[in-house]
Amino acid sequence: MSLPNDLFYTKEHEWVKKEDGKVRIGITDFAQDELGDIVFVELPEVGDELEADEPFGSVESVKTVSELYAPISGKVVEINEELEDSPEFVNESPYDKAWMVVVEPADPSDVDELLSAEQYEAAVKKD
Repeated sequence: MSLPNDLFYTKEHEWVKKEDGKVRIGITDFAQDELGDIVFVELPEVGDELEADEPFGSVESVKTVSELYAPISGKVVEINEELEDSPEFVNESPYDKAWMVVVEPADPSDVDELLSAEQYEAAVKKD
């Protein structure tokens, strides 16, 4: 299981990367592995407001459909349109090609409340 140390994580298996006052969000390597082959990704629209801990989209695999939960509140400023035609990027490259949305946080300090790589790894091992 790959867990970059420069990212933050949620117990719902999303990752967050700080970038110039915004955050990039995707799902973890652990999550994509658990889901299996991803066949469809549903994302919000640019301009949508995300509410922390509320669903903002979904990922469909050959096994199941799993909701995506917003790690923080904020406004969607960019979506990864490549996932529409290439949902397999989630399996191939969960931290690079398969980012899902870029959000302008309502409160940037909310990111600091998320899990570190070590905390996330410990939470996953408990489950």
